[in-house]
Amino acid sequence: MATQFKDRAILEIEKHSQELNKVGEEIWKNPELGYEEYKAHVLLTDYLERNGFNVVRSYLGVKTAFKATFGDGTKPNICVISEYDALPEIGHACGHNLIAESGIAAGMGIKAALEANGAPVGTLTVMGTPAEEGQAGKVKLLERGAFDDIDAAMMVHPCCCNILEPVFLANSYYKVTYFGKAAHAAAFPWDGVNALDAAVLAYTNISVLRQQLKPTCRIHGIISNGGAKPNIIPEQSVMEYSIRAPTREEVNELSVKVANCFEAAAKATGCTVDIQKPVSGYDDVKHNPVMSSLYKANADQLGIVHVDYTSPTGSTDMGNVSKIVPAIHPMYGIGDGTQVNHTREFTATANNPESYLATLAAAKAVAMTAIDLYMSPELLQQAKEAFLKNS
Repeated sequence: MATQFKDRAILEIEKHSQELNKVGEEIWKNPELGYEEYKAHVLLTDYLERNGFNVVRSYLGVKTAFKATFGDGTKPNICVISEYDALPEIGHACGHNLIAESGIAAGMGIKAALEANGAPVGTLTVMGTPAEEGQAGKVKLLERGAFDDIDAAMMVHPCCCNILEPVFLANSYYKVTYFGKAAHAAAFPWDGVNALDAAVLAYTNISVLRQQLKPTCRIHGIISNGGAKPNIIPEQSVMEYSIRAPTREEVNELSVKVANCFEAAAKATGCTVDIQKPVSGYDDVKHNPVMSSLYKANADQLGIVHVDYTSPTGSTDMGNVSKIVPAIHPMYGIGDGTQVNHTREFTATANNPESYLATLAAAKAVAMTAIDLYMSPELLQQAKEAFLKNS
């Protein structure tokens, strides 16, 4: 029975393909950083409202978040997710313009299928989640109850190939500030306490630590402030670091070792140090096996071929969502396989016709998977049981 509704969803997405691609293109042309996605917020919410969704803008007090719903409020409530923040300097190098499009495209397809069914079978939510790139937009929404009434959540993400269950690491962000004492670097350097030296030592300490890391762990960072002028002993330096590992527990263990590196550098240089976690950490993604299996079956029908890829692909606040509700986060390929995320080459690839085609194909697979869950309650129950088992 679900086949006819899946066909209806596919037709709806194809019917609106040009305008959906236009949305993705406009977001690509106007890259906005996390919590500053004002143009994208207007574009997406206006589009959904024009197409029959009940839209709540600035959802739960997050200015660039939104919630768009269709249905009578009955269960199940299945959520598809859009992201739309860009990266500093290199724009949509992670393809969030395409994620924005995929979420609203899947929503359009699911809505058409629910309308074709006639009788109520549940509620559809399209959720706009800002600031994925290091600022934990979904975590903020989770903390404010955005997912309390959600039964299952899905999103897709572009990369260099099709990966059904990509490995997303748990992650913690640190901002480290060293405080020293300014002095004239030529006349009286002995009166200074060099905060940049502390940052350099910390960077070196962590580089040495990497030899003892497991292959699945990652530590990477930058010195975002190294002083004012060469002739002034730097009285302050700032570092930003990301610590990643397969689980939250491993991140916490590794964080202790990294903190020792920061503190040792302060002691060696005579500086003081302030170590802060400015945003909530990201959890590893727990892909729901039942939903993944459904997505794969639907993707297979659309000619999407997944590859075996077990290396880490990064981190995402969708991991935190996956610990609260059954969820999946497949990745789909754009480009020729040589363009990888967070590069200028990927930015360019995120705005070509083939990438928009791939995005709509992935959106169709999401819509079809949602229809499986709506039309076969036993499948949703299996997904919930698997979620509880893996929690």
